[in-house]
Amino acid sequence: MNLETKNKINDDLLRPVLHTSPWFYVIVLVLGGIIVAGLGSWMYQMSHGLVVAGIKWPVYWAFYITNFVFWIGISHAGTLISAILRLVNATWRRPVTRCAEVITVFALMIGALFPIIHLGRPWLAFYLMPYPSERGIWPNFRSPLVWDFFAISTYLTGSTLFLFLPTIPDFALMRDRTTGLRQRIYGMLSLGWQGTTKQWHRLESAMQIMAIAIVPVAVSVHTIVSFDFSMSPVPMWHSTVFGPYFVAGAIFSGIAALIVAMAVLRKVLHLEEYLHPVHFHNLGKLLLTMSLLWAYFTFVERLTVWYGNAPAEMAVFWETQTGSYAPLFWTMVFCNFVIPLPLLGIRRLRTITGTVVASSLIVVGMWLERFLIIVPSLAMKNLPYSWGFYRPQPVEIMITIATFAAMAFLYVLFSKFVPIISIWELKVGAHPRRVLTPQEEEEAQELWRVRP
Repeated sequence: MNLETKNKINDDLLRPVLHTSPWFYVIVLVLGGIIVAGLGSWMYQMSHGLVVAGIKWPVYWAFYITNFVFWIGISHAGTLISAILRLVNATWRRPVTRCAEVITVFALMIGALFPIIHLGRPWLAFYLMPYPSERGIWPNFRSPLVWDFFAISTYLTGSTLFLFLPTIPDFALMRDRTTGLRQRIYGMLSLGWQGTTKQWHRLESAMQIMAIAIVPVAVSVHTIVSFDFSMSPVPMWHSTVFGPYFVAGAIFSGIAALIVAMAVLRKVLHLEEYLHPVHFHNLGKLLLTMSLLWAYFTFVERLTVWYGNAPAEMAVFWETQTGSYAPLFWTMVFCNFVIPLPLLGIRRLRTITGTVVASSLIVVGMWLERFLIIVPSLAMKNLPYSWGFYRPQPVEIMITIATFAAMAFLYVLFSKFVPIISIWELKVGAHPRRVLTPQEEEEAQELWRVRP
């Protein structure tokens, strides 16, 4: 790779960072307005109590916990996929990894907010934290909620570090291209990076360690989230299949969210030269595999309920198959399996458009799946004379919409201040693989760097 090619990569990928389009301000204002409306709805809920939401006996978990599980699942898009692709040294991953890792961090931040939003008095959120009490009543290590805190906080810390490490060389590039305050900020974030052989080797070692460590953490997070349900004596929750079922669903929805994000970035930031059809093709094959696995787990879950024929579970079963929740259930099946199967299974349909359509439907279908896991079981968990019904209220709907806007808002801001595609990974052949002479090292650094 010659110097001209490297400079072209730098210019193309730094253009959104160094030059601001008027559309950026329009998008930020629109998304910011939706977020403000969501914050206003939350303030209204805090002022008037949870009575303004649809949460009531017996459905105490509704939209908010649905969103919590959904966003924690979406977070598996990045760190897990990126780590696995790094470990197997899949060369086609290079333009994809940072797009995925950013989704992980922001989805975790948004998902972790929902247990607090779900509280009637969120200023007492510190009760969610498992700190030792002088009365010896906290923490209760038998509660899965305690392990939720440990798992999510650990995953968020590790994912942030996993995102930051490979961004250090790009911060150094932006340090050399900017002036004033931005140069000082990028200079601090680059941690004195100069692109020496020793720094490259240390960076690669750190990323290898993080890639190995983050995979079991990512798997454990959604397994622990599934414990919130499987450890409860609620119809269709108390199941041993929930651990792998939730992990498979998380990876499934995460890949779909990543494909949608990549398609938007490709179009808006004009990254057609870097996000190629092969990236969507390969991710589409992964998505097809997860669609088949999701269909298997969904079938197995309902098969065991039908075979057991317990009255309480069968009541929920038939309510989702033929009752009032049936339209949502069959919409979920069509979105997650029936429509994606031909779009992703037939090679000539596995185009950018085909994978984006399938992914968009899967995101909708996976949100419906989380809703159908939670609400019908709670609404019909008791004897028939005490069954309930849940109907979402405007406050919940507005807060839910605001969280999707918040995800887009954070993603837009990140892509404005940091290259959304890892520049140095595209130029991976330029950095040294052996100990160089001082003259060779200086030449390598000149190839890697961009002068103002």
